[in-house]
Amino acid sequence: MHPHSPWRIAAFRTLFTATTLSQLGTNVGYVAVPLIAVAALHASPGEVGALATLGTAAFLLIGLPAGAWLDRMRQRRVLIAADLARAGLLGSIPLAWWLDALTLGQLYVVVLLTGAATVFFDVGSQSVLPRLVGRAGLVQANAAVVSLIAVANVAGRGAGGGLVQLLTAPVAVACAAVSHLGSALRLTAIGPVPPPPRPDRPAGLGRQIGEGLRHVFGNPELRALALTAAVGNLGSQMINTMLPVLFVRDLDLPAGALGLFWAAGGVGLLLGARCARPVARRLGHGRALGLAGICMAPAALLVPTVDRGPWWWLAGAGWLLAMSKIGLDNVLGVSLRQRMTTDALLGRVNATFRFLLTGALALGAAVAGLLGELVGVRVTLWVGAALLATAFLPVFVSPVRTRRELPRQPDPEQPAPGQLGSGQPETRPTESPADAVVPG
Repeated sequence: MHPHSPWRIAAFRTLFTATTLSQLGTNVGYVAVPLIAVAALHASPGEVGALATLGTAAFLLIGLPAGAWLDRMRQRRVLIAADLARAGLLGSIPLAWWLDALTLGQLYVVVLLTGAATVFFDVGSQSVLPRLVGRAGLVQANAAVVSLIAVANVAGRGAGGGLVQLLTAPVAVACAAVSHLGSALRLTAIGPVPPPPRPDRPAGLGRQIGEGLRHVFGNPELRALALTAAVGNLGSQMINTMLPVLFVRDLDLPAGALGLFWAAGGVGLLLGARCARPVARRLGHGRALGLAGICMAPAALLVPTVDRGPWWWLAGAGWLLAMSKIGLDNVLGVSLRQRMTTDALLGRVNATFRFLLTGALALGAAVAGLLGELVGVRVTLWVGAALLATAFLPVFVSPVRTRRELPRQPDPEQPAPGQLGSGQPETRPTESPADAVVPG
């Protein structure tokens, strides 16, 4: 086993298994909750769009301050609390169903509050990872986590569609709640993780948030990564928001077909994640990202052709290829931004990315609902596919495209690269000219 392998570290193995349970719960719920809205509560395209928007709105409301808060907190406790909250919230849906009291309003509240818990879980898990595995093990650790997310997409969404079809959507949501509970219990096995270093004179919340924003937008590489990922999320969310309406209402396909289609995307994520490291070693980080964008992203234009028969398979192949690019991007992108950021700033930088990327998801869901009502589901799918197919362009025309290797770890006593307004010149990585990545 490689001396820097994260699998040598018991705390990483525990975090990984807990994240496995959490991801399974998230993906089962991803399929089951909108299907409850469409099939049982007869939600319109606009109402389905509102449901998806509320599921990501928390990142817009509390995403930025959450990063500053997490930089001051013991993150293991935050992860446990977030999973417990998601278990309780999702568990309320089958309970209300069995009492014949479930309403669309309750679904709105549950997805909004579950999204708030997810803010803390996602930002916290990305911020605690470098302190568990060390900077040398980051790429391998991120490849493992992205691969896990991909497998969870396949297993969770495939299982979610199957559970809905066989046992009804409320039972599927109950299974999701149990998965989050299991994740919380597993996280208790991680020993105390030291909080990130604090400055002698802590700045106010607004100034701390500003430092994270300046680090991201003051660096041309991180700025390009953020823009590419935001546009990609906007397009993919428009597609995902309308797929339940198209499959269940317009095409009259079973829930299992929708789960299988989404699972194909998970297979793509897994393939992209597993190929990221060898492709980057062979081509360089930047060239790998550029070629992936040109060769794979346009396959998203096949998704709106989905229909019964061979068109279902053709659209599924396009979705798999488009998600393969995202899987490769995620491994290289998250590793790059972690390596370009000091521990003291990492929570705020992760929160800034999550704010932008999940904000794009919220906007994509809202736009999809509006367009679905005004011009129809198919046109909305074409708009989303066009955005997803061209999202790679900001990275392709940026310095990221020429980066061959990850930068060296920043000096924790110095301002992070790209941090402006520090009274010192911006410091750039001194390794070969260019590191590439796509956010996750």
